[in-house]
Amino acid sequence: MKAIIMSVNGTKTNVEIELPIVFETPLRKDVIKRAVLAEQSWNRQPKGVSPLAGRLVSVENWGPGRGAARVPRTKGTRTHSAQRGAFVPQARGGHKAHPPKSTKNIIEKINKKEHLLALKSSIAFTALKDAVRERGHRFNDAIEFPIIVEEKAEEISKTKDAIKLLNNLGVGADLERVKNGRRIRPGKGKMRGRRYKTPVGPLIIVGSDDSPILKAARNVLGVDVKPVNKLKTELLAPGADPGRLTIWTEKAVAYLNEKYR
Repeated sequence: MKAIIMSVNGTKTNVEIELPIVFETPLRKDVIKRAVLAEQSWNRQPKGVSPLAGRLVSVENWGPGRGAARVPRTKGTRTHSAQRGAFVPQARGGHKAHPPKSTKNIIEKINKKEHLLALKSSIAFTALKDAVRERGHRFNDAIEFPIIVEEKAEEISKTKDAIKLLNNLGVGADLERVKNGRRIRPGKGKMRGRRYKTPVGPLIIVGSDDSPILKAARNVLGVDVKPVNKLKTELLAPGADPGRLTIWTEKAVAYLNEKYR
């Protein structure tokens, strides 16, 4: 399986490379979903009530024979709050019966080999034009997948040049889809630092951590830029839906060839 490398101007070069064997991985949507759910669980924040909530009160039990319910009651005889039910769940101000606990295990486990298969399968999905189109991305029909651009693209240091690169490669329509699809989130999330919901746009994968394009393209709405050594299944298949519009640099593909033999 071969692919032609594109130039930063959007034209085909005379260089044709053999694709890494990882692009021939079996397509497993079920395994990808498991991996994405596991990766999402790693980012959850534990939550729970204080163990002392509703219990910081001095109480006593009257016992039987007084014609009153045998619930813990506050001590004292004079104050208006004395001898009232407290501490137990059914009492006003008492602790909850089964509150959420911060000690709960919220991490979903996944086997290492299964996780690796999910990552490799999500990489293979990026080479299928029908899978990318089915996910909702918009691009020029003349594009050949996977999209591989020459190493010179990693040297782009300005945001306007990064946008120009995406337009030259034929994925400018996807940037418009992201821009037009941004909307205000319903509900209280607006007040909690997540006011807008933005569609997922193209993903650019580079070969090294210090590529200038990492900073140049990060301000483009909906676009993610990541080094190839930090790939995650959720990045290639957001929402467990594989087939994200992905642009590989020549250096990133070379890394895949060495990593997944």
